[in-house]
Amino acid sequence: MPRAATRALSEIGVSAAAHGKELLELGFTVDQVVHDYGDLCQAITDLAFERDAVFPTAEFRTLNRCLDNAIADAVTEFSRLRELGVIMDQHAAANERLGFLVHELRNALGTATLAVGALELSGMPITGATGALLKRSLLSLQGLIERSLEDVRRSAVVEQPVFDVAGFIEDARGEAQLAAGVHCQLDVPAVDPSLGIRGDRELLLAALGNLMQNALKFTQAGTTVRLHAYASPRHIQIDVADHCGGLARGSAEEMFMPFRQRSSENQDSAWA
Repeated sequence: MPRAATRALSEIGVSAAAHGKELLELGFTVDQVVHDYGDLCQAITDLAFERDAVFPTAEFRTLNRCLDNAIADAVTEFSRLRELGVIMDQHAAANERLGFLVHELRNALGTATLAVGALELSGMPITGATGALLKRSLLSLQGLIERSLEDVRRSAVVEQPVFDVAGFIEDARGEAQLAAGVHCQLDVPAVDPSLGIRGDRELLLAALGNLMQNALKFTQAGTTVRLHAYASPRHIQIDVADHCGGLARGSAEEMFMPFRQRSSENQDSAWA
């Protein structure tokens, strides 16, 4: 615990704390704060030697003790104010990012609201230009929210909790069952209740849900889509298998390119 936090500052301590604050404002480092008092001790010693002044051992020890206390108080104040400055800068940066986010969200929401109002008043089809504007505004809102969530995840330092795989797969099965409908069958084998995963459950569930939607959409009618979670020697495997007919020759090299999608007709589609 800093010395200044355990005792009241003496007259020297008050002066040293003020000195530490001044050195911080002048841009000095903590090393320079310490060296500053070392130079003061050396100057006093040199002056006593030049004037041939008597410097008893007890007085020299008192001088060193006072300088030691002064260094501690100056460094404590220096560090406190420096940390406070860092925190204030972080808060200012966070407020700036929040202000930008709110501004962009308000703009996108305002545009979407105007588009909805125009559609209601005019009775225009949603497939027209106004509907396209509404769609772009909603996509913009979605993008802003997703980027904000990603920033939060990247800045989080808390270790992710462990969640059970059986419940995770059951949630994915429940969502997929609605999409399956009468088009296909859904097969989800029982999961070992002892299995667990450490990670962002909602993010992983969203990724798995995306895989399941694609499998259910492109599998051939009357076939079965299988969702299977099990333990391998080093990992927990989650497999999604469908009967879409496989990829056309050459598609595998392109399927992971950014903003590209392979359709069932083997045509490329660009995503904004």
